[in-house]
Amino acid sequence: MRAPGLLSATWQCDLHGSVQPLQPVQPPTVKELAEAAANSQVPMWMPWPLPTGWEFTGVVHAGDDAGARATAVSCAGPNPFGGVGELLLIAEEMGVGLGARFAGIDGPDPGEIFEETAAHAKLYAAGRSTSMWCVPNTGDRAVFLGEAGGLWLWAVLWPHDAAHLMYEDLVLTDLRDAGTEIDWIPVGGLSGRLMGI
Repeated sequence: MRAPGLLSATWQCDLHGSVQPLQPVQPPTVKELAEAAANSQVPMWMPWPLPTGWEFTGVVHAGDDAGARATAVSCAGPNPFGGVGELLLIAEEMGVGLGARFAGIDGPDPGEIFEETAAHAKLYAAGRSTSMWCVPNTGDRAVFLGEAGGLWLWAVLWPHDAAHLMYEDLVLTDLRDAGTEIDWIPVGGLSGRLMGI
């Protein structure tokens, strides 16, 4: 990847052209979360309230000095089927590719997955019912994709059976609008899923 310079005002990739640079993973602190939300051009989705026993475990974003064009917020907690479940919620502009990267699929966008089936799940994003489709062939994780406010909304869950969360009337809040409620978010250790991108 090449930084902006004399020939281009944007970050450039030889394969994909103009791209949004991935910024360093932020540690899971309320301060870092509030700062990331304040500088984002896209939603920072988080289940609110968090499921019982779940915690915020980190945030990463893609974008430049103008603000984030893609955000990924990580949460983790008990999985009823055993062990720990992890949920990564990604909001992004079309073509950025952060969601596809975490989903383990090629290309920046998911391709044609909406054409043949009704929605597999629904959640509420900023008070609106949002249809979500299960993305096939994603290996060790469950991946759901929808659209909220003209942007991609990805939900990536580990292990695969943690997908049960998608069927529990999940309510998402955009942390850019959380105000002082952000101080009440329980914080856990940094997710290794964010470090593996």
